[in-house]
Amino acid sequence: MRTQYCGLLDSRYIGQTVTLYGWAHRRRDHGGIIFIDLRDREGLVQVVCDPSEPAVFATAERVRNEYCLQVEGIVRKRPEGTANPNLISGDIEVLCRKLTVLNPSLPIPFQLDDDDLSEATRLTHRVLDLRRLPMQRNLKLRYRVAMEARQFLDAHGFIDIETPMLTKSTPEGARDYLVPSRVHPGMFYALPQSPQLFKQLLMMAGFDRYYQIVKCFRDEDLRADRQPEFTQIDIETSFMDEAEIRALMEQMVRTIFARVLQVQLPDPFPVLSYAEAMARYGSDKPDLRVALELTELTDVMRDVEFKVFRAATELADGRVAALRVPGGAELARSEIDAYTEFVRIYGAKGLAYIKVNERGRGRDGLQSPIVKNLHDAALAAILARTGAQDGDLIFFGADRAKIVADALGALRVKIGHSEFGRRKGLLQEGWRPVWVVDFPMFEFDEEEQRFVAAHHPFTSPKDEHLDYLESDPARCLAKAYDLALNGWEIGGGSVRIHRADVQEKVFRALKISPEEARAKFGFLLDALQYGAPPHGGIAFGLDRIVTLMAGAESIRDVIAFPKTQRAQCLLTQAPGPVDEKQLRELHIRLRAEAAERVRPATG
Repeated sequence: MRTQYCGLLDSRYIGQTVTLYGWAHRRRDHGGIIFIDLRDREGLVQVVCDPSEPAVFATAERVRNEYCLQVEGIVRKRPEGTANPNLISGDIEVLCRKLTVLNPSLPIPFQLDDDDLSEATRLTHRVLDLRRLPMQRNLKLRYRVAMEARQFLDAHGFIDIETPMLTKSTPEGARDYLVPSRVHPGMFYALPQSPQLFKQLLMMAGFDRYYQIVKCFRDEDLRADRQPEFTQIDIETSFMDEAEIRALMEQMVRTIFARVLQVQLPDPFPVLSYAEAMARYGSDKPDLRVALELTELTDVMRDVEFKVFRAATELADGRVAALRVPGGAELARSEIDAYTEFVRIYGAKGLAYIKVNERGRGRDGLQSPIVKNLHDAALAAILARTGAQDGDLIFFGADRAKIVADALGALRVKIGHSEFGRRKGLLQEGWRPVWVVDFPMFEFDEEEQRFVAAHHPFTSPKDEHLDYLESDPARCLAKAYDLALNGWEIGGGSVRIHRADVQEKVFRALKISPEEARAKFGFLLDALQYGAPPHGGIAFGLDRIVTLMAGAESIRDVIAFPKTQRAQCLLTQAPGPVDEKQLRELHIRLRAEAAERVRPATG
């Protein structure tokens, strides 16, 4: 029987005989005495093997890194001056009396304490990567976050209920992962993008408060904060309005941070409307640590000679905005050119700027190719509204409002997090949560020439905007809310539609015919007619929360077996080909080009 984990052994065990299990993290031969750092999930302990135990010493001589070992020995205090204050076990060592090799190891492809490993190497050898201290720490952190969420929700009357993994495709959101049915030829299940409809049905079934820590699946382009399969803390409750749901959920987030990180988040969290967030920060998930804001200038640019600015004001959804960078006049032209190339990623055609050398000299104190094309009133408005001082730099965006917001919003974050931004104090340390509310109910899809749901088609419009569903959908705001933390969206939800007549109006606004609505959502429409209660909920991204708390660069660092940005598992080589028999059973025939691609893998 194991006495204790290696990393938790301390001076309380001095004089005791202990049994330990773990891996040889490092073996050191000091000319007559062999030291083995024995490692398990809780950390390291130093094991001493000396020649007074010939059998032990002989075994220790053939131990190599990552051998799986059993150690029996006596705990003693380390010699004076050899303690390691960075370890729980740093004051003691184990004098080995019996050493058993449970399993040897091949030479490992990298050292576990090597911090300079490529992601491809780590994901290919994921089992070894998971033995590394950072990954062990991250996954234990993930466990603690999940447990704190469960304990909070349990204490507040929420019931953990499982919902199906094989469900119906309802293509109103991201692209579904489809699963062919063997017993129903030509039919497909979909893996859930979210348990959205089922958790609403549970509210209609009277369970009142539901939660689930659940896998979800979306077949979409990947990035640092996305995976094809991800985990969310999924929550739904009845008889609570938008403000009450937000208050309870931020209490849960505060509790998790306090108990896991001993961090006190603000109480209450600040709240921004979607319109204000986009106007001031160019993002609906603003990083409030960055002390830079956008300034609106559209109204003062309508009559300037500078064609780029004037043309933007003539667009139906055009915008001219500025981003003041305190002390930015010291930026070199090469750095400004690099930022110009950066904003092109977001659709911007360029990046105009003005350096404020001496504000008191008016036009003559400003340095920029565009100054000559701006009249005095426009220049005065720019300086007044931005609050620019001597030594500042002002960047400008002029285009459709979305492009301006995306480009300047991303530039704001990039500058704030740059070495220059840190040096100038433009990035504050700490945790800055913010609720973003009053989202548009719909977005207009130019390609399909129709409105689509900004969140999902079951989000309730604001009561005062019900009439807009049929008269002016573009003006309709939703009872929707997102929680952002340090520039990442970590949760999003809404009050749901609980009346069949309102749901039908939303479907009409989305140009979903009664026949299509019945085919896709008939079960929901039926349930709404049997006394469905007012209800709403939220889903938190567990992967994202843990990534932020761990200070990791990607959610792949807090998921045990993640996919790459090409949605591949380098460990198992998934996705992979299947044999012809399996395809026949599923009534599937590959197109010729697809069959040709997989043929070498199947032989």
